[in-house]
Amino acid sequence: MDNLQIYNTLTRRKDKFVSLRPGFVGIYVCGPTVYSHSHLGHAKSYISFDVIVRYLRYLGYRVRYVQNITDVGHLLGDFQEGEDRIEKQARLENLEPMEIVETYSRSYFEDMDCLGVIRPNISPRASGHIVEQIEMTRTLLKKEFAYETQGNVYFDVSKFPEYGKLSGRKLEELEAGVRIEVAKDKKHPADFALWKAADERHLMQWSSPWGSGYPGWHIECSCMSTKYLGETFDIHGGGLENVFPHHECEIAQSECAFDKPFARYWMHNNMITINGVKMSKSLNNFISIKDALQKYNPQSIRYFVLTSHYRSPVDFSDQALAAAEKGLKKLQVTIARIQQAINDQADAKKPTNLKIEQYVAAFRAAMDDDFNTPQALAAVFDLLTEVNTRLDSAQDCWPSKNNLIQVRDTLQQTVGDVLGLFPLSEESGKKTGEKVNAIMELLLELRLELRKEKKFELSDLIRKRLDEAGIQIKDTREGSTWQIES
Repeated sequence: MDNLQIYNTLTRRKDKFVSLRPGFVGIYVCGPTVYSHSHLGHAKSYISFDVIVRYLRYLGYRVRYVQNITDVGHLLGDFQEGEDRIEKQARLENLEPMEIVETYSRSYFEDMDCLGVIRPNISPRASGHIVEQIEMTRTLLKKEFAYETQGNVYFDVSKFPEYGKLSGRKLEELEAGVRIEVAKDKKHPADFALWKAADERHLMQWSSPWGSGYPGWHIECSCMSTKYLGETFDIHGGGLENVFPHHECEIAQSECAFDKPFARYWMHNNMITINGVKMSKSLNNFISIKDALQKYNPQSIRYFVLTSHYRSPVDFSDQALAAAEKGLKKLQVTIARIQQAINDQADAKKPTNLKIEQYVAAFRAAMDDDFNTPQALAAVFDLLTEVNTRLDSAQDCWPSKNNLIQVRDTLQQTVGDVLGLFPLSEESGKKTGEKVNAIMELLLELRLELRKEKKFELSDLIRKRLDEAGIQIKDTREGSTWQIES
């Protein structure tokens, strides 16, 4: 626990992680706005935070993971002056807003389940916390950090001198950079809505002290995070695009309402790009997770995400997914070989055991360094290379059965429990190992028959395809053997 360093957007450096309460971590991550199917950009975000939560639990923390569902108030346009996204989609599909919410919430969780993302402990909805949002708005008005005009309530950014401390933006820069017509009842262009007035045509509205209306987008996250994690909590996460204005506004309203620091560590994941351009719905260059799953294995998508650091962008392409699939296959086949070796191995009198402590230390050092999954995977593959080298030698030089079990269990804890790449168990590993060996024996027999019939083109094709999957065939006088590439 003592070595974890987290890059904190608030301080712009890696800070040593010390939880507010010993042994407990409260983490809030901005969830999806459920007006359409999720895309691969969402996959990167939520797989990244899934691994962060998994590693905190691996370190021994009890983690309460809260990730909201935005089902009202997320408006289109700069400074949140446009139409509610849920309402817009409801009009387009001629459905009730809550039908849109239910459809795409289910879709989101189906996608996350498929990608091996563990469900949050709490998934609160904005529409289920209207009372809390009205109460926070009351508090900010009472403290004179907000003002009411024409049924709208705005936060007065000029009353919070630290506004901009997360993003580094200054108020004068924001005023100069406004590109749209700002609501005329605002004092400052950057003032943001805590509550918006709604007329009779607006489908989603609630009664409030300021008339019928609905909450602003930013206040929902402040209310839900503090309700379940406390007025000050450990980690707040989200996509890089949330730094401003969303997270900046959360800090302002929360710290003014409670007179306390809000989140102590701010974490932001970078994006997936296509040809160097951000993948997003607004640019219409996105690939939905459902469409991607028609073409790619879900574990390959997860592996692809983890080959980049969560704070780094990663460019999506068929070639990148093919490379991820190849790396994943090598991992799976090696683990299957380990289990098969466990089944076959009797403890030797003088076993030459693998010293796995150095690999575990390298894995933890990588994860302790701001959750560096590419380096963590490199440590895993260093271990796999040594395992394959040993298993390619004579059987009496193999590690002992107990040592192989130790290697398998270590991979379960790192690759399985932390990286979430696939579930490992003795029984599933045994069955997989038996299947891999049976398939390889069949392929070797088939190649032998093809060579006898002088069908060398087909024989070479089998060798080539296996080589592409990271499996080498060696032809000797005694017969053919196979091994995983080191």
